[in-house]
Parts: sequence; C-alpha cells; structure tokens
Amino acid sequence: MRTGLLAKKLGMTRLFKDDGTHVPVTVLHLDQVQVVAARTEETDGYTAVQLGWGRAKVKNVSQPNRGHFAKAKVEPKAKMVEFRVAADALLEPGATLSAAHFAVGQKVDVCGTSKGKGFAGGMKRWNFAGLEASHGVSISHRSLGSTGNRQDPGKTFKNKKMAGHLGVERITTLNLEVAAVDAERGLLMIKGAVPGAKNGWVLVRDAVKRARPADAPYPAALVEAPADANATAG
Repeated sequence: MRTGLLAKKLGMTRLFKDDGTHVPVTVLHLDQVQVVAARTEETDGYTAVQLGWGRAKVKNVSQPNRGHFAKAKVEPKAKMVEFRVAADALLEPGATLSAAHFAVGQKVDVCGTSKGKGFAGGMKRWNFAGLEASHGVSISHRSLGSTGNRQDPGKTFKNKKMAGHLGVERITTLNLEVAAVDAERGLLMIKGAVPGAKNGWVLVRDAVKRARPADAPYPAALVEAPADANATAG
C-alpha cells in the first residue's frame, strides 16, 4: 500500500481524443506536495506519511508547526494530511511528489467534502417520490408524508429520513479513471466528476477494489531535484 496525493480541485473541462470524441474531466492541481513527516511502527505504532500542499505565510503558522516544518526542512504548508502506507513505502521528509504518481488509465478513489446545499426537503435530500399530483392532494405534493405511527409506538423513530441539512459531508467516489497526467504543471485529470466545490481539497488514492497497474511507480513518483541545486557558487 503506497501513499496517495493531496490536491486542489480547479474545476472541470474536457479532453479531445484522436477520433474527435471528448471526455469530461476534473482538473486537480498539485503544488509542492512534500513529505513533512514519516510515522513508523517503532515511534508511533503505525506507518504513514504526512504530506503538505503549497505554501503558507509564516505569520499564519503556529509556533509548534513552524518547528515541525523546520525539522523536515520544508516551507510552511497550506494544508496537511496523512496517508497510511506499508512499511516499505515510507518516504523521507522533504521528498516532493509528482503527478506522475498515478498512471493514465489507472483507477483511483477520490475523497472530498461535498458542496453545501443548506436546508433541503425530503425529495432533494433523500430522493423521496413525493405525493401524487392529483387525487385529493392539495399544496402538499413535495411533502414527506407520514413519519410515525399511531398510539403504538406513538413516536417518530430516530434517524428517520426527513428534511434537513444537505451537503458538507466527506464523500469518497470509487474507481474513477485517470484520464491524463501533466507532471510538469502538476495537473491530474480525472474522468468525470469529483466530490467538492472549486478550490476544495481532495485526496486521491489507489483504488482499493482494483489492482494497481504495473506502470504505477512504487513506492512513489518523486520530483527530481535539479542537478546543480546543491552546487556551490564560484
């Protein structure tokens, strides 16, 4: 089991194939996704990697987190998440992950926070059929109908599906297909829709119900540092 990626949802567009057909895709952006910390069985009781996305102003980072980032020798991050990984898939702090971590055509699971839709009725929230359009129904066509019983038990049971707050829930969509990868620009294009609004955070993992393709790099696809990055001037 290898790590996933943290990305920001930019929106939707489409890709054109050679035969002229088009594929709707959701564009996900990776900006300096780096390993901030590694959790090991010896020190933490489990194995995982902590990833950070983008950059944050130092003044907006708490003092403990400043030390946390300094220890990993990475810039302060705008968002951090953890992914459980196998012991042989641990990564060194400071490593930068590439969008090429996923192969084109690979199935992935995408997790995000759904759009908030406020207070919604039973038909919109739970797909209730509603009441009949005629036959004596008056001004109640979209109502719930009965929610309980008579004297026994004489109450509405807990967890009854009724009108209420809709959205802002953690949603995972399984087996979405990676349509294209642009490693240079840090873009991941997923076929179809992805949970969440524009500029929302999403987690992308290898599909749990599909085998990982052979061309997917293990333990991860990393961005190579420039050859002269550590060279001294003069």
